[in-house]
Amino acid sequence: MEDFHKTRRLPPYVFEQVNKLKANARSEGRDIIDLGMGNPDLPTPQLIVDKLIETVQDPRTHRYSSSKGIPGLRRAQAQYYQRRFGVTLNPDTQIVATLGSKEGFANMAQAITAPGDVILCPDPSYPIHAFGFIMSGGVIRSMQVEPDDGFMRALERAVRHSIPKPLAIILSYPSNPTAKLASLDFYKEVVAFAKKHDIIILSDLAYSEIYFDDTPPPSVLEVPGAMDVAVEFTSMSKTYSMPGWRMGFAVGNERLISALTRVKSYLDYGAFTPIQVAATAALNSDGAAIEEVRQTYKKRRDVLVDSFGKAGFDVPPPPATMFAWVPIPEQFKHLGSLEFSKLLIEKADVAVAPGLGFGEHGDDHVRIALVENEHRIRQAARSIKRFMGLAEKNLHNVVSLEARR
Repeated sequence: MEDFHKTRRLPPYVFEQVNKLKANARSEGRDIIDLGMGNPDLPTPQLIVDKLIETVQDPRTHRYSSSKGIPGLRRAQAQYYQRRFGVTLNPDTQIVATLGSKEGFANMAQAITAPGDVILCPDPSYPIHAFGFIMSGGVIRSMQVEPDDGFMRALERAVRHSIPKPLAIILSYPSNPTAKLASLDFYKEVVAFAKKHDIIILSDLAYSEIYFDDTPPPSVLEVPGAMDVAVEFTSMSKTYSMPGWRMGFAVGNERLISALTRVKSYLDYGAFTPIQVAATAALNSDGAAIEEVRQTYKKRRDVLVDSFGKAGFDVPPPPATMFAWVPIPEQFKHLGSLEFSKLLIEKADVAVAPGLGFGEHGDDHVRIALVENEHRIRQAARSIKRFMGLAEKNLHNVVSLEARR
């Protein structure tokens, strides 16, 4: 049977090829150190687990929940934004709970996109930023990732040369996969531009609490007037090590939040109520768990940079997120990120994410996730060092497993 209309618009899932090789290697008994998927290995803090267990004992919580999010959860998110960013939000009209920020982005695309609408999206970027809109009939115009004057010049060109005029700009800082950071001054420029041209801003702030210096990343909603044009998405997955719990938020412009809320009301009943109650407890806690998570990733980052560098695989230190965005070593660049990632599994028992999976401009990089402990990261570095040592002599004989099948 032919693919359906929407699935035809999606390219082959790059990461699936790497996942298949990982699975095959593990079925052969090999110990693959998986630094590919951004799937936190840290346990959810005990206070959150305890609140879930306490709440689930009440059978009244087993019924359908609220798609929008229970009132206490939305109030807790509003209080978090007030504490962290100095931003005042109305929990009833400017906040909706989502099943993670990924679902929020995808359903916002469903809510606001007409066929042919132009969306300005960074490249490389987290895949849902582009493909949520592609599946909704939108058209993606790629932008650079670096938040500087070049970004603003690209916005000017996009408005002049896009027909129809762009509907929305996607921002993602700290960036997945590049770990780039944006300043409040940059956000001020983008907000002024968006208001001038009547363009929506959709900001992904999933990594707001995973930063490694003394300057917390800002929110675009800190800019005066941003609420007129912007919605921001956050997630508890990384901040509180709750990836499987699927809890996030969209906050900001009332009209956009209303549209997202209406679409979600047709599609889901929200997260399980005990999960929402536990998430409320997390947001209302003293933040000690967040600091512990942050320090763990910082230590892993430092070990990664040091050990991989000594192995001949230079890793630029990421200032934020749980990822390093790493140029492919010169002798392997001709392979591209997908074949290089396959090679690392085949020859070094190490899995990374090919940069191509985040956009065509990512193909000379791989993304390395800090999802293994320090001992395992050093073990990966030793394996890569052995591989790099033999590669120059043996690379002309290397054929990927996929090509041999």
